[in-house]
Amino acid sequence: MLLYTCSMQELEQLITHSVRNLGGEATVLLSHPESLDHGDYTTNVALQVAKQLGKKPQEIAKHIAEELNKHASIHKAVVAGPGFVNIFLKQEFFADSLRQILEQKENFGRFTSKKLETWLIEHTAANPNKALHLGHLRNNVTAMAVSNMWEALGIRVVRDYVQNDRGIAIAKLMWGYLKFARKDQDTSKTDLQYWSTHKSEWQTPEDAHERPDRFVDRLYFAASQDFEKEEIEAHVRKLVLDWEAGEQSNRELWRMIIDWALAGQQMTMARLGSKTDMFWFESEHYEKGKQYVQLGLERGIFKKLEDGAVLSSLESYTIPDTIIQKRDGTSMYITQDIALTELKKKKFKAHKMFWTVGPEQSLALKQLFAICEQLGIGRREEFTHLAYGYMSIKGAGKMSSRAGNVVYVDELIDQTKAELEKRIPAEKFNFENKDEALEQIALGAIKYSILKTNRLTDTSFDFETSLSFEGDSGPYLQYTYARAKSVIAKASALGIVAEVRLPHSDNGGQTAELTRLLYRLPEVVERAGLEYAPNYLASFLLLIAQEFNSFYGNERIADLEDATAPYKVALTAATAQVLHNGLTHLGIKTLEKM
Repeated sequence: MLLYTCSMQELEQLITHSVRNLGGEATVLLSHPESLDHGDYTTNVALQVAKQLGKKPQEIAKHIAEELNKHASIHKAVVAGPGFVNIFLKQEFFADSLRQILEQKENFGRFTSKKLETWLIEHTAANPNKALHLGHLRNNVTAMAVSNMWEALGIRVVRDYVQNDRGIAIAKLMWGYLKFARKDQDTSKTDLQYWSTHKSEWQTPEDAHERPDRFVDRLYFAASQDFEKEEIEAHVRKLVLDWEAGEQSNRELWRMIIDWALAGQQMTMARLGSKTDMFWFESEHYEKGKQYVQLGLERGIFKKLEDGAVLSSLESYTIPDTIIQKRDGTSMYITQDIALTELKKKKFKAHKMFWTVGPEQSLALKQLFAICEQLGIGRREEFTHLAYGYMSIKGAGKMSSRAGNVVYVDELIDQTKAELEKRIPAEKFNFENKDEALEQIALGAIKYSILKTNRLTDTSFDFETSLSFEGDSGPYLQYTYARAKSVIAKASALGIVAEVRLPHSDNGGQTAELTRLLYRLPEVVERAGLEYAPNYLASFLLLIAQEFNSFYGNERIADLEDATAPYKVALTAATAQVLHNGLTHLGIKTLEKM
């Protein structure tokens, strides 16, 4: 039974109650001091309410400290500086925390009480005319980590993926296939009707010995350059019209190349360990958006211009207006997005909805959210743009799909694996499955390099730092976990059983410092999840790894002659569990041996 339990929220409530007893009111937010010498928690609330209460901050801080010192889990609460209260927790609290970690295992850092809320997050949403590249990678890795942490908080999460599988971009791909995928390379035979009866004259991805997504990506790039010719543009636009008219051979070609693109993209998604609960296809709902145009006109939310185009009315939101429907009656991206937002809302009854989209779409999403509020689909507070910074490869220069210098996700993973293999001497491999181990270490390096950075900050993947087994990197965290598991295995072989017994020492030393950090995982996961900031969790795991490696370097852990060995082994097992749980939230797999 856990006797010495307390949470950050419980302490904040105690401090709030103490301030109220003095006649004050404040929002209490505890934090951790930079140094453990200054306590496990600290608060400056006395400084906040001093003017309100007409008292000296130190006098208020003394009252708060006296109240806190009555709590069973607090070793001491002391006044520091001009009015800070530093709180030191008891060793018994940390011992109980270790027991909790070892008992709960994978569930430590997960909240057992459900929040009874459904949050929906749109991620990746790559157009089905290309292979996934770095922009999609950061989108996916960020969305997966954030949504994993939401699930740990007891939230029901729905991850959805939107496929813009119609329109001019897809028509370009169709043209690219007709013109550039012929086996005989005769670019004069581009007639769609001819193709429908002579399909064997065109290549498949298998014929070209290419992955299906890379096959269509190459054709799309060629078609995009060809599209700059006026006569080609006319051909491509006719493909759009024929598709909307339901022309049979047009739809047949469209279905074939879309399926190729999706199949290839899903191969990459599976490699990343990505999760998707729902795929939306624009081809299935694009016409529904026009119904909202009519509804908006009837309600006076939209206005028709002299040329027939339909414009929003967003003056009250202090954001620029946008065209909702073109003068020829065709819809815009935002028109389909309005319809899709309501489809999502109705299907999943989501309390909050998130769009993981690049920062360049910030205004468009603000307009979408405002219009959905005007139409009664939902309140703007329910909609969140989860933006992220741009990603590049250090030294590779600026990327552009138009210029053809895109870095593909699979290429980056493969290159990272190759670099890892160069850096790890063959005789030092300790993997049951070398290729799978290299795959997971490479993914750990890539994902951690993305997630350790503030979500909104631009970042460059640096092979040198990201593949290091020492320092701020995914492989370093994975190696630390494997090292801890190796120690546990050695202890088991010696017959040392992990046991949480209080060491006969004071609060100092490597053992105590590590013990005073591990219990924080749940609060770190909560903060990182609710603030959509995986970097908080990444930084915490780095701190744990550094402390454990210092502990490992200075202590004999699996030592039969050491009376504290069972406690040290328990601490090692708890460290491994915290690293495993935290990395799992980030979407990074741990390896038992490295």
